[in-house]
Order: sequence, then C-alpha cells, then structure tokens
Amino acid sequence: MSLGAGKILPEQELTRLRILVASPLGRVIEPVLKQAFAGSTVAVALDRHAVRREVVHQVRFDVAITDLIWNDPALEYSFDGLDVLDMLGSAQRHAAVLMAAQGHSMERDHLDEALLRASELAGFYSKSTGVAALLEAIPPAATGRRPRLEPPPATPPPLYQLFQGQRGETAARLAGAIASGRATDAGSLARAARVGLNTANKVASVYIGPIVLERGEHDAELPLTANAIYRWCGVHAHYLLSWCRRNGHGDVLTSDPPAPSPRS
Repeated sequence: MSLGAGKILPEQELTRLRILVASPLGRVIEPVLKQAFAGSTVAVALDRHAVRREVVHQVRFDVAITDLIWNDPALEYSFDGLDVLDMLGSAQRHAAVLMAAQGHSMERDHLDEALLRASELAGFYSKSTGVAALLEAIPPAATGRRPRLEPPPATPPPLYQLFQGQRGETAARLAGAIASGRATDAGSLARAARVGLNTANKVASVYIGPIVLERGEHDAELPLTANAIYRWCGVHAHYLLSWCRRNGHGDVLTSDPPAPSPRS
C-alpha cells in the first residue's frame, strides 16, 4: 500500500505536526493527541462544514485521522471518511490519512472502496485496538513509512468497482434512489432516479439484480424480485447514499430534483 501524497516529514519535526481529527467524537481524542505530540497543532472538525473549513482555509495538515463511518445519527448517512478523502483531494491539500474503522459489517462497502483507493491513504486504524495503536501509527504516517496496520481481508466484488461504466452508474442511481426512501414502485423509482419507466422495470433483471447475484447476496434458487432488490438497497443504504453523494448523483437523494429529459 503506497502512502498518500501528503508532505513527508523528517523525524526531527515530529514534535510540531499538524494533525486533523475529522470525527464527531474528535474532542475525546484531542487532549490525548496534544499530550502525546506536545508542540503540535491538533485541529478537530466535528462536521462537514468544519472539515471543509480546516482543509480549505488552513495550512496543509501532515496527518488526517478520520472515521470511516461517522458515529452520529445526524451525520452517518450524509458524511463519512470517504467524503473527507475526496475533500482533501479536490482541495489539493493531500495529507497522510489514517482511516479509523470499528469493524461493523455496515462499514464493509466503505472499506472496500478505501482499499481500492489505498494510494490516497497512509493506513487503517481499528478502534478496537485502543488509543495506543493510533498514537503509534501517526509518526510512521507523517514520515512516509507504512504503519503496521492491516485492513480486514477483501470480500466479493466491491460496489465501487461494480458501479463503473454506464450500466453500473445507472444501477447506482437506481439503488441510491431506493435507499433514500424515495421509491416504492417502478413509477416512483423512474421519477426519483430520472430514468425511463422501462429502465426502472428492469431493476432486478438488468441493473441491480446482476450485481446482487455477482456478490453472492441472494439465493440463486429463489426468484430475484423487486422486493428483494429493495431490501438489498436498505442493507447497503449507508454506502449507496455515500456513493451517489460523492459521485455527482446527489439529485437522486433529494425530495425535489430538477426535471431534465429522462435517461433511456
């Protein structure tokens, strides 16, 4: 795994790091970081606006620590660690990013994408290993050495890969519209995803269904119905909303989208 494009520091400069903690629980870890890296600057960003403010309007950070999925009911469906990664990249403020995960199954899709974007990361931090492991990971990340942290093993084909190409992108739009709760049948799905009714009717046979089967998430001996697809979208809702939001398809998640000509 290669490190992100952040500035690499010599060992003697580790006492004056600039560390960003992007997490709704950032205040909990802030005093520990300040004590462990005395003389360093520790900035805490508790929401999207604070992260953007720190990334865009402040000096570049050496290390950024962010939660993979934000443990906050108001944020977990609207902002996550992949948003932070995108924000650093789009602002050209690359830092050594340590992605913190709890090991929950709902993180799997996010983790799959993060693994495929490993060149933008310095490493992963498992929260179950305790604060000491995080403190040990920061100096290697800041100095350009790979931290002694390994991500969990990969699973079936990541959604991040399966959403590539025109058909994959359409599948993602359909899935995002369903996951957002804006679709209950083919008609409402067509309106929410801004696709033709014929496309919405093929959600199980052509678009999302093949993805579900390829990932082994449906019993092949049972019919793959629209209801099964809707349930699958609910299971993967965290990532589906995240993918649409971060890839220019946020319109399928809103209650009042614009109405250009529908896709075929």
